Amino acid sequence: MRQGFIRTVMDLAAEREDVYLVTADTGFTILERFRERYPDRYLNVGIAEAAMVGVAAGLALSGKRVFCYTIVPFATIRCFEQIRVDLCYQKLPVALVGVGQGLTYGTAGATHHAIEDIAVMRALPGMTVICPGDALETARAVRASLELDGPCYIRIGKSGEPPVHESEDFEFEIGKGCLLRPGRGLALIATSNMVEPALRVAEALAAAGEDPAVVSMHTVKPLDRGLLEELSRTCPLLATMEEHSLIGGLGSAVAEAVVDGNLPVKVVRFGIPDTYAPVAGSQDYLRELLGFSPAHVAARLKEELVEQ
Repeated sequence: MRQGFIRTVMDLAAEREDVYLVTADTGFTILERFRERYPDRYLNVGIAEAAMVGVAAGLALSGKRVFCYTIVPFATIRCFEQIRVDLCYQKLPVALVGVGQGLTYGTAGATHHAIEDIAVMRALPGMTVICPGDALETARAVRASLELDGPCYIRIGKSGEPPVHESEDFEFEIGKGCLLRPGRGLALIATSNMVEPALRVAEALAAAGEDPAVVSMHTVKPLDRGLLEELSRTCPLLATMEEHSLIGGLGSAVAEAVVDGNLPVKVVRFGIPDTYAPVAGSQDYLRELLGFSPAHVAARLKEELVEQ
């Protein structure tokens, strides 16, 4: 996803002279190409994330379109007040790009895990929250962000994420989910780096005779409530999958939409329980430990489908 991000920003900078890239002493081996080609539009503010957001706000007030890039916890939590006051309150079109979604930096420990960011960003008035499922969605999200009138948060992976789209020929629109697999009875609604695991869960359930639909809900705010209503007509069970706290993330957003729309469905949520990871470890290990690996999800959903 990082490569999809920087390639698209490079393309946008070639097309538009108002595109700037600001970072807080991260992105080595990734951002050098931009710095070398557009040195006057690249700023590294050092280990000072609050200053990064302030600089971005100043550039935006001067008519620039700014991308801020750093690791997720530092892009969201460390400079929350500046995001709230400098960007959201003033409705400035700055894109915050956080790398290392969920448990990507699993071996670095809880300080580098990104488990609260969707909830925090989703609560900010005027903030758009985009969590692409692969490099193609990342590239489309970066380009589409320039059409927004206010701030957005784009949550991406570090590297090597498998594709979830079979080709580049798919429609991407902020606020509209992508139906990756049609189905009936059950709809798996996933975001960010849980989209590919959702496809694996669907394969396991299909082998057991089920026909689950799979959605990449790349935009968590604004949520595609129209798609949820459409799914509710054929899928009485909705299952959300996210590598994020179960509090305030995709599952919460879907549950809110179901209640607000009085949809006749049951919602089952999969994600990180209300805890920090007790150990450092690989992403797959922590998913297993915290109970939302593809195997855990498939087993639980088989039980749910039997009970229907």
